[in-house]
Amino acid sequence: MPQTFLDALAVRTWCGLALEALGRAREEIDAINVYPVADGDTGTNLYLTVESAVAAIEAVFAAHEVDAPNPGRPSLAEAAQAMAHGALIGARGNSGTIVAQLLRGMAQVLAAGSDDAHTDGERLRLALRRAADAARQAVAHPVEGTVLSVASAAADAAGGAEGDCGKVARAAYEGARVALAATPGQLAVLERAGVVDAGGRGLVAVLAALVETLTGEVPGAVAVAAGARHTRVRTPDGDQDTGSGTECAGPGGPAHEVIYLLEAGDLAVARLKERLDALGDSLVVVGGDGLWNVHVHVDDAGAAVEAGVEAGRPYRIRITHFGAGDVHTVRGEGLPRERVQRAVVAVVPGEGLAGLYAEAGATTVLARPGEPPASGELAEAMRRAHAREVVLLPNDPELRHTAAAAAEQVRAEGIRVSMIPTRSAVQGIAALAVHEPERRFDEDVVSMTSAAGATRYGEVAVAERQAWTMAGICQAGDVLGLIDGDVAMIGTDVTSVAGTVLDRMLAAGGELVTLVLGDEAPQAVAEHLQARVREAYLAVDTVVYRGGRQGALLLIGVE
Repeated sequence: MPQTFLDALAVRTWCGLALEALGRAREEIDAINVYPVADGDTGTNLYLTVESAVAAIEAVFAAHEVDAPNPGRPSLAEAAQAMAHGALIGARGNSGTIVAQLLRGMAQVLAAGSDDAHTDGERLRLALRRAADAARQAVAHPVEGTVLSVASAAADAAGGAEGDCGKVARAAYEGARVALAATPGQLAVLERAGVVDAGGRGLVAVLAALVETLTGEVPGAVAVAAGARHTRVRTPDGDQDTGSGTECAGPGGPAHEVIYLLEAGDLAVARLKERLDALGDSLVVVGGDGLWNVHVHVDDAGAAVEAGVEAGRPYRIRITHFGAGDVHTVRGEGLPRERVQRAVVAVVPGEGLAGLYAEAGATTVLARPGEPPASGELAEAMRRAHAREVVLLPNDPELRHTAAAAAEQVRAEGIRVSMIPTRSAVQGIAALAVHEPERRFDEDVVSMTSAAGATRYGEVAVAERQAWTMAGICQAGDVLGLIDGDVAMIGTDVTSVAGTVLDRMLAAGGELVTLVLGDEAPQAVAEHLQARVREAYLAVDTVVYRGGRQGALLLIGVE
């Protein structure tokens, strides 16, 4: 039932309707995504961002419903804050990140009167203004003709409206709709493609849901194409993206999209913004109060992640390789790219490995100790790869069932998926080294599977607690040497244990040793092992990588 004020229930209804609208619009919005990277995922990113907001709101309502002896509803402040937090931690892509900041800006105003059960038209006007300003401030180099322009126009129109929340929401929607239609005249790439901004179109759908919540009316059709190519779709349907309101990528733009959540203070984030701005483009940093969502396009994915490590604690790191330059617009020109033929998606245990895999062309999902990715996250990564065929590398025996479930999800969407049962990141490296997208899919999968299977894997880690192992009882703090997943020895010195593990692995032969050092591994370990191989194993090569905070002190691969 429509209402003229905004309370916790209205926030819940609004987000639910927005999610439904974006679900209907997703493919349409994806199809018109042309700037700054024509990667065809704006609609999907917006949907996932709002889906996370909805999940957070539902969790707050569920908590109040079981809060005996006083069950009830959350306050407006609690619902608004949950919406903002959920969108922040679930934000995807340029436009999703900006929409998360728009919701955060609104929540800051709506939650300001924490004792109020609902808000009136005046506070909604202020909330829309704060939202537009906060989003613009989050973007390193704002560009007009993007979702930022649409948000500002919505706030301007709302500022001139009088009356209750329904009238303010209607004015904001109409202002956004007019601004959306004007985006092709503000940004050349949109005009050439004959479309409006995708992120802006998504925002219009979100505002239409707000109008429906507060008035019961469903706004009419919205144009998603310009000029002679003009077509019309119903409001919940999609539109096109200028990428997020950031600068347009020039010829041969950055190769990777890097996104992560970051726990850090304000000063550290200010320094991070300067560093990332120098590394790439499309920089958007949203959030506050110690938790941030960082989005940037760069060539050096490892450097972008390392900058986050220096600033604080990055996690939920996602690195997407854009491909051989076909997703970037050239001097503002270009249409949405076709799906690439094949992609590799890999789960990796550390930031350093994420950068290494990304540079080799893989889309990565970071898995920290105790934080394994869910099947939905793996499925979303396969969709982000934007390929007709996907090779999935779980790199962990515990993730095989999760990866299989994710593969089934995307197969149902028409994507061909083959999961190679890699049990360690070093097996994944071996598989990726022989990957050849030009080969037939089955031949490529067989070759990669063979390379992974021919790679023995070892690990050196520190025991967290007393436990029974294949090598006897270990105590907390003991150094464990594992070979092919089983504890082979227990010791007290990292270098000694690592040397013994390597010797046992090379006893069966080998041509290449891969060492992946964790942040907490002693620097001398790699040097000691390299010298050991040179002196004792002729014709065996050694390569060393930095894995970052990967859990294990050392990963060892022998091919």
